[in-house]
Amino acid sequence: MKSFSGLSDPGLVRSANQDAYWIDAEGRFFIVADGMGGHAGGQEASHLAIQTLQTYFVEHWSASVTPETLLEEAFLRANQAILQDQEQHAERADMGTTAVAVVFRAEQPWCVHVGDSRLYRLRDRKLEQITEDHTWVAQAVKGGQISTTQSQVHPWRHILAQCLGREDLKKIEIQPFTVQAGDRLLLCSDGLTEELSDSLISAYLESSQACEKVAAALVKAAKDQGGRDNITVVIVTIDEASPNTSQAANLATE
Repeated sequence: MKSFSGLSDPGLVRSANQDAYWIDAEGRFFIVADGMGGHAGGQEASHLAIQTLQTYFVEHWSASVTPETLLEEAFLRANQAILQDQEQHAERADMGTTAVAVVFRAEQPWCVHVGDSRLYRLRDRKLEQITEDHTWVAQAVKGGQISTTQSQVHPWRHILAQCLGREDLKKIEIQPFTVQAGDRLLLCSDGLTEELSDSLISAYLESSQACEKVAAALVKAAKDQGGRDNITVVIVTIDEASPNTSQAANLATE
């Protein structure tokens, strides 16, 4: 069994919310997207990504394909949908979006992402970032050009190495990961991680409160720290050992 909830907030500075998220009512998949490219462009890009991904997942859920094929094709379709919209609307030519999704299929959870929206797993009070940011600074840290501490304040930390909505999309990162009873997953946009350290995020996720209350507490904490960007969180708690058994709970968008 799983319990889950999500919340999205424009924050305290931005006039529009360019984030979006989706929670499958049956708990099969979860998605967070963070759009960019101006108010209209960012909103359209993230919504197009969410709509395309969730539609593809539902329509092809029972298809005889590997999880990798399912996830890659869904993200390629989302990328193409944004590119087509760019061609039709010149005012949105620069729009794009990050996207991170978790899919529970055939007893195995999978993560797929493009950009810097993240997946974390809390297990036994230890927080682990499952995804690796597709940003210039993440590449620079990996290459030893700058330190992790420097990356947290680097002026180029928001420069994406890739996102959905680009002809030159090079890599859709897909990976299996493990869950066990008691684990808590967090999908989030960088509006959360820009304001809260991993240690603070971990402290909130360690709470025994329900997912809805933890999501609200995380968003409030990010706003208390400045709320300079849109903030989106989706929390999934693994209540029993079988990750494929889902609880019909809430369906949410943006």
